[in-house]
Amino acid sequence: MLTLTPQPIVVSADRERGLKLLVRDAVFSGGAGALTSGVILTAFALHLGASSLMIGFLASAPFLTQVLQLPAMVLVERWRTRKRIAVLTSLIGRTMLAVMAGVAFFAGSGALLVFLAAQIVLCGMSAVGACAWNAWMRDLAPEERLGQVFARRSLWLTAIGLVLGLAAALALEATPPASPARNYVFAGMFAAGCITGLISAAVVAAMPEPQMPPAAGPASLRDLLRSPFADANFRRLLMFVASSQFAINFATPFFTVFIVRQLHFDVSFVMVLNAVSQIANIAAVRLWGRLSDRYANKSVLAVCTPVYILAIVAMTGASQFGPREVVQLWLVLLHVVMGASIAGLTLASTNIALKLSPKGSATAYVAVSAMTTAVAAGIAPIVGGLLAEFFGRRRFELVARWTSPNGIVRLPILLSQWDFYFLIAGVIGLYAIHRLSLVAEHGAVERREMVGRVIEETRRSIRNISSVAGLRAATDLPGTLLRDARLRVRLRRAQAATHQHRRS
Repeated sequence: MLTLTPQPIVVSADRERGLKLLVRDAVFSGGAGALTSGVILTAFALHLGASSLMIGFLASAPFLTQVLQLPAMVLVERWRTRKRIAVLTSLIGRTMLAVMAGVAFFAGSGALLVFLAAQIVLCGMSAVGACAWNAWMRDLAPEERLGQVFARRSLWLTAIGLVLGLAAALALEATPPASPARNYVFAGMFAAGCITGLISAAVVAAMPEPQMPPAAGPASLRDLLRSPFADANFRRLLMFVASSQFAINFATPFFTVFIVRQLHFDVSFVMVLNAVSQIANIAAVRLWGRLSDRYANKSVLAVCTPVYILAIVAMTGASQFGPREVVQLWLVLLHVVMGASIAGLTLASTNIALKLSPKGSATAYVAVSAMTTAVAAGIAPIVGGLLAEFFGRRRFELVARWTSPNGIVRLPILLSQWDFYFLIAGVIGLYAIHRLSLVAEHGAVERREMVGRVIEETRRSIRNISSVAGLRAATDLPGTLLRDARLRVRLRRAQAATHQHRRS
């Protein structure tokens, strides 16, 4: 029977049913997100005539509205009905997608303002619901299976995003840019996203919610925030989250603008790149899920964060190559790298925040982590949008000169507008990597050792590829690698314990 009331006791069968529904919901919630966010949202805004600053505000809305998690924390602690909050906010927010679909048939600044307002309401309701959702999932999913469960959910989210992304690319390819036909394409996408989002709310309503323990007393915002900020290790995690999210969201929201306006490719090509990234994401997310469970989330972050930041910086190469075929190939390669690395970065960032928060009282911890992400990732694209005009009117030129008996050859390297964003993001990313090194997590493995062993075993597997089974072995983490790593960790712990015993 469908109910929004928490259960005093969640038996094993109900818990397993809830975990299956959690994964099943990814099809519908992923469908809503795939059709109405990311590249499609930016492309829709460009179709409506949005400026770079408007793009920045749209990109920042999902993050800046996370400030609503502050009152949402108090709401969760006082009402103690997390499922009811999550479902109701989902219903209210996703009806805004129908409003955004209707905007496709209007033009002018007024239509863009309505579009932005609907996006803010949608993201605001999502933020309130996410506060309840995260704390609910922390109590529903067993700690030892967090990586496995959410990796499966991420896999389905990515798969549905890939399928719908390819379908959107075909629809956009079939309609000329800035044509009235594209009004119907974008309106259809957002209408379909509204329907799948409402179905997602129904699926979530069928999941069981463990009853929260009785409140110790009236919940105040100051009391709720005191614990996570008093935790020194969690503060170090927050510093990493803030710097890494600022670096990523300073540049990535403008990838579509960069490719369409500066490189002069069509939006359909951007959708293809997005699909390529999703394929790489699907191929890697299962591996990262196992690594986060068996090594540690910090070890995964120590590999994925620098790789993703390096890929952002490498986007500057797209404006340096002459032949368009070379530029296309370069962009495809970068999106493969970014898709694979962001899978691990997203999964491990979520899991480490959950893992470092106390079980049974995770609401404040996960909300503070989300708030930190919100402030950093929300400010970044607005700063980028404000700087667009400054960089748009300026060009920085480096000239490499080759002198030979046959003459002098000059090789100019021009950096303009969006290239600066990618370089600045790289500098900020270096600081984020430093902050990650200060976070302590039980079972973490050194990055250099982990990368070296993965490369070594991958090469060995590739040499043995001669069939489908061999290809599959190349994409799986070898069992010997896991076993050897675990033995090394145990040996280090034993040596440390022996050393401590001798000192005492």
